Amino acid sequence: MGASVDDKIQISALPQIDRARQVTEALAQYVERAEMKAGDRLPAERELMAALAVGRSTIREAVRHFQALGVMETRKGSGTYLLKPITSSTVHLPLSFETASLRDALMLTLEVRRGIECEANMVAARRRTEADLVNIRQRLEQMERVHIAEGTSGKQDLAFHLAIYDATHNPLFRQLLEQMRGVFERFWEKPFNRPDFARRSFPYHRTLYEAIAAQDTEAARRETLKILDVVEEDIEEMSK
Repeated sequence: MGASVDDKIQISALPQIDRARQVTEALAQYVERAEMKAGDRLPAERELMAALAVGRSTIREAVRHFQALGVMETRKGSGTYLLKPITSSTVHLPLSFETASLRDALMLTLEVRRGIECEANMVAARRRTEADLVNIRQRLEQMERVHIAEGTSGKQDLAFHLAIYDATHNPLFRQLLEQMRGVFERFWEKPFNRPDFARRSFPYHRTLYEAIAAQDTEAARRETLKILDVVEEDIEEMSK
């Protein structure tokens, strides 16, 4: 379902100051007022240019900003689509960095993952409900089936961890970690072109689930570190 700029929902023209920043804010406000949902198409570029009284380059800069955040996607010949709902009060944290090597990139992201994922998994252990536990277990079992059949389970692994983040009942955990994974996807999809990367961490996903089921926060932290320690060891070994 596409959206258009019409008389019911207007985007106000902007004064001649900091246009790119104001365009991003105006777009977020428009998405909120139009009650757009994931999968909806934004107004055409020319409509946004006319409504906001700004040039094509400013519109494209604003769209690139939201693309970098993983909330919009431009499809060639089709238009720009909303991937996630946003509002004018949404907290946006653009992430970017440059490194000389794949090893350095992986190590930098691993340091951040240790801090956030340990805390998220401990919070999940404290707050999870029975419904959360069912969801996590289903994702784990799917991950295990695919891993046993194919030897790798990247998408299922992500679904398992996202189910845990949902069990924190703090939406910022999922948003932050999804955003991180999106930015770093090119590094983590198949590091060093090795499908066996971090395969040794597979059993610890089951023990992490068990810690969360038992509401044992320290065990959840411990099992998370075991997973990430294997990742670090493989980075060191495979980057030699």
